[in-house]
Amino acid sequence: MDYEQHIQDILSTLPDKPGCYLMKNEKDEIIYVGKAINLKNRVRSYFQKTASQNFKTRQLVKAIRDIDWIVVGSELEALILELNLIKQHRPFYNVKLKDDKRYPYIKVSWADPFPKLTVTRQMDNDGSRYFGPYTSVWAVHQTLDVLRKIFPVLSCNRPITGKDTRPCLYYDLKMCLGPCIGAVDQGSYRQVVDDLCKFLEGKTDAIMKRLKSDMAQHSDALNYEKAATIRDQINAIERVVERQKIVSDSQQDSDIIAMARGDNEACVQVFFIRSGKMIGREYFILEGTNDEENSEVLEEFIKQFYSQAAFIPKNVLLPQDVDEANIIREWLNTKRSGQKVEIKVPKRGKWRELVEMATENAKETLTALETRWKADKDRQKEALAQIQSALDMPAPPNRIECFDVSNTQGMASVASMVVFERGVANKKLYRRFNIRGVTGPNDYASMVEALHRRFANYEEALQHKDEPGKKQDLAFSLLPDLLIVDGGKGQLSAALEVIKNFSLEDKFFIAALAEKQDKLFIPNQSDSIRLDDGSQGLFLLQRIRDEAHRFAITAHRNRRGKIGMMSRLDEIPGLGPARRRALIERFGSIEGIKNANAEDIAGIKGISLNLAQQIKTQLE
Repeated sequence: MDYEQHIQDILSTLPDKPGCYLMKNEKDEIIYVGKAINLKNRVRSYFQKTASQNFKTRQLVKAIRDIDWIVVGSELEALILELNLIKQHRPFYNVKLKDDKRYPYIKVSWADPFPKLTVTRQMDNDGSRYFGPYTSVWAVHQTLDVLRKIFPVLSCNRPITGKDTRPCLYYDLKMCLGPCIGAVDQGSYRQVVDDLCKFLEGKTDAIMKRLKSDMAQHSDALNYEKAATIRDQINAIERVVERQKIVSDSQQDSDIIAMARGDNEACVQVFFIRSGKMIGREYFILEGTNDEENSEVLEEFIKQFYSQAAFIPKNVLLPQDVDEANIIREWLNTKRSGQKVEIKVPKRGKWRELVEMATENAKETLTALETRWKADKDRQKEALAQIQSALDMPAPPNRIECFDVSNTQGMASVASMVVFERGVANKKLYRRFNIRGVTGPNDYASMVEALHRRFANYEEALQHKDEPGKKQDLAFSLLPDLLIVDGGKGQLSAALEVIKNFSLEDKFFIAALAEKQDKLFIPNQSDSIRLDDGSQGLFLLQRIRDEAHRFAITAHRNRRGKIGMMSRLDEIPGLGPARRRALIERFGSIEGIKNANAEDIAGIKGISLNLAQQIKTQLE
């Protein structure tokens, strides 16, 4: 195809309307998403010969082979669509929040009669209250531990009837009010949950006033034990509030945003001011920021952060102006249900000092992260060099694959394949193989089946690699530099048999890593190899082997559990394979089916209410 002519044809047909454009490379991958008030003018500007284009834009233009566009009704609609497309496709040339799909939230299931407190990675429109996103799962769980000591609410999955005979351990630890045994009524319980939500929002004054009133009432009524419990709760809240810096008497909610720049990353620090108090701070990393102006990076952060933030404050304070402030403000107003949002750049006073403090925090955070990243890269480089030397490889192994097999007396056998690139696990490329052609506990035959399927997939990918529109599975379409099988000489021989059948013996290095003494066995060498104790190379090999082992065991347990569930469901008359699968997909486990109402079970296609009641009876 004449790509230059193809692009010119597209440019000549672009509409004079607002919308989004999606630029694609020769593999039909979306590499950039943008928005425009006028699609024709904006997209054509990329292809004008101008010295103002930076290096990143020039590289983007060189890679473009196709352009799609979507027309919308307004600039606001274009902004919202752009955010969704960037989140969905994560294009290479866009500035993106790093690891944004994995940010955790604190969730309060407010729509439930007895709401519980959990951690989730996804906000759903389910009536729950969400707080976040946070960048550290560890910090979130620490926060939950503190919260549940102050506000003892549910965190388990048990159905709440109030008639259970025994509570869980958390009740004895005073970290749950025990609604499961009827130790608290629904109204009182929900009041505690509402206090918890207000506490997370920084609205502690009203909570403290009510708790002190309740404590006094219980004391006057000579209910000293209850009064002491409330006193301890008040003291715990005061200890937390003491650490929250009061920055304003206005009681307004604000986010203070500042930034520091690195080579290809930016660190953005956010201070959360709620009811005039600084209740917390988080840092976020953006990637793909090289050659972008500070204002553009800030714009992208604001859009991507608030597209997934659980709360939009009245004020957003920035270190500098951004070009899209007006349309971003309009968008934030819609997310606050029409309430006015102000985007400000403070020039003096305490707010300017807070912006400067956030900037300093961002710089220190980025410096610490870059130091850690460099140390990690140096360790990985050293480890790969040591493995290269031990195995007499011509270059360090860029891609290492490791295989392991897990089963219980031959039942539910699963083989795992884990992939490490440049010494770092790439979990997107992990694959598991349910072993189907092996009877009994035969790890050698299971390894042969797994490797045979892996390289059969490679051959198929090779045959179709030049087909237009055919997306390659990078787990299989590339060969490793080093393939490791978990085991000794027997596993090595089994692996070599497969590799020779596919005529791949000269394509990569292979070794078996025996768990006992961490010895490496390689083809055509009787003596084993062992890297030095404490070396980075040995540590990396152990980590790769342990990861393959963990992934195999996890997959095996899941498969064994499903087989066990299916076998119990097999015993129920009138329940065929399709209905059994539907039950497992809907309720996840036998316990989930047992806890479900007969009406919910009957909601599955093909299951009557009579059969649903029979299922519950059979599983008791």
